[in-house]
Amino acid sequence: MRILLGVSGGIAAYKAVLLLRLLREQGHAVRVIPTRAALEFVGAPTFEALSGEPVSTEVFDDVPGVQHVSLGQHADLVIVAPATADLMARAAAGLADDLLTTTLLAARCPVVLAPAMHTEMWDHPATRANVATLRERGVHVIEPASGRLTGKDTGPGRLPEPEDIAREALSLVETPSAAVPVENLDLAGRRVVVSAGGTREAIDPVRFIGNRSSGRQGVALAQAAAARGAEVTLVAANLAADVTDQVRTGPQACAVVQVESTAELRDAVRAAGAEADVVVMAAAVADFRPAATPDAKIKKVPGQGPAPIELVENPDILAELAHERLRAGQVVVGFAAETGDATGSVLEHGRAKARRKGADLIAVNAVGSGRGFGTESNEVTILDGAGDVVGLASGTKREVADALWDAVTKLLP
Repeated sequence: MRILLGVSGGIAAYKAVLLLRLLREQGHAVRVIPTRAALEFVGAPTFEALSGEPVSTEVFDDVPGVQHVSLGQHADLVIVAPATADLMARAAAGLADDLLTTTLLAARCPVVLAPAMHTEMWDHPATRANVATLRERGVHVIEPASGRLTGKDTGPGRLPEPEDIAREALSLVETPSAAVPVENLDLAGRRVVVSAGGTREAIDPVRFIGNRSSGRQGVALAQAAAARGAEVTLVAANLAADVTDQVRTGPQACAVVQVESTAELRDAVRAAGAEADVVVMAAAVADFRPAATPDAKIKKVPGQGPAPIELVENPDILAELAHERLRAGQVVVGFAAETGDATGSVLEHGRAKARRKGADLIAVNAVGSGRGFGTESNEVTILDGAGDVVGLASGTKREVADALWDAVTKLLP
């Protein structure tokens, strides 16, 4: 996605650096357009280094490229953070005296302003009138946070955290327009079950065997399906805290079933999947569990090594779903999080798993060394049941989710 990040001159400009890094880590192309005052707080080299794009404040830079118009014309999203009282006043008045304000006039994509100023300035009638005017014109103005401000005072006017700004801004472009009738969406009328997160197998009442899955990809798949008209049940194993918040506050509605272990996830998926058109197993399911779990915590005895833990194999939920088909015509999709080793590459292991499991599609992704688990972006190779490549997807986990649903819809009657 092509995002323009406007930065106006406030002490909170340092948070724009964090927002820029976050958007770039999610796979977006970001160009920063600061005001002259913003560069008093954060220098152009910082923005250029993190964005990989030139930084300019003036309409007379790159005259042949007519960038004061072209930047706004070709953007998918504009975010201004921080948006000072002065910037919002100029935007409300339609002024165009620098590159940022001309870009705001030329933009036809969603525009998000994240205000930051002292409480007295935010509460001033002039600022409130400007905010009302901008919102009437379709600009999305985020409510400022309340907390410690520049001086010793506290109150509303604090710039929201970068993660909150990114989540709210991206939801405007990652959700289809409300003007599109539900019946015209490609998953309208479909029932979908998606599993997400990592299962945990209890060693004792305190300890467990787990994995590094955050649940981001599974939640992205569930929300993408809901945005495309599906009735979605999300079977959520253990999710990262921020992903849990995303499920709770996200714009797409999903029924959520919370589980802990592989056995609980299996039961929940089978129960919900009995009426589903599509089941997507995106959860990172533990392959093994302790054979026995004591009721009391296993104590450490000084001088003695740990007692061995006998493991037994968990049921292969994906293979069961693929071979049994809980409903006629049901499409079953799995994930293969792989690492290459001496016996084969990531793709070779993924192909073997696709043939063994029997699912309609398998999304293969490399994990480890900062890839796959816990990241905001992903890259997958989509295989059919024979192990043949039918698609590639990369970018944010929401973009990967939509690419996978594009492949699934081709299999639906």
